[in-house]
Amino acid sequence: MTRFILFLIVLLSCYTGTSQDPLRFQEEVEGIISSREVSMEEDVYLFTGSSSVRFWKTLSADFSKYNVVNTGFGGSTFPDLIHYQDELIFRYNPKKIFIYEGDNDIFIEHTPMMVLKNAQKLAATIKQRLPESTIYFIAAKPSVARWELRENYKEFNYSLQSWASFQDGIEFIDVWTPMCDGQGEVMKDLFIMDNLHMNNKGYEIWARVVAPFVSGE
Repeated sequence: MTRFILFLIVLLSCYTGTSQDPLRFQEEVEGIISSREVSMEEDVYLFTGSSSVRFWKTLSADFSKYNVVNTGFGGSTFPDLIHYQDELIFRYNPKKIFIYEGDNDIFIEHTPMMVLKNAQKLAATIKQRLPESTIYFIAAKPSVARWELRENYKEFNYSLQSWASFQDGIEFIDVWTPMCDGQGEVMKDLFIMDNLHMNNKGYEIWARVVAPFVSGE
């Protein structure tokens, strides 16, 4: 009985969540690959993750001095990005990798610890295959539509930030705080009609917060 309990503990600790089929993004990922013309003569600064990256239409203009590539896709989660890491990350041999996942993971009821483990899994593979690269995890953002899950998002962000602070070549970017007001409430004027995805004002905040990590200043 004791051995069986220990087995269950180990099994649960290794579970990283695969409740959705990543093949639902196959066509979109193929489209991303075919449509991205990337100069490999310059250092690539890659932005990837879920729809908050995919809809960042001003990304290239916001960081026009850099060779920026956007491979954000659908309503993806960490397991989806891990599945497509060769196509959306490694094929570009990026120097800097900005990752936004966790938003949808929490929404589909992955626990903050499960999401952290997936972030760690992805980071470990990147550091093994691209040891000179730097990874930047963008915090899960607050939103009006998912405000009832804020404690889970805060727990994930805190654990991700704490873990990243002890890692070489891995940094955490806090977009949660600047998207909230002085009372800690999410600012409602940062979103389009679905109250989940950001408008230009929201992306202006992201660009301002992310800029020092892009420039290295």
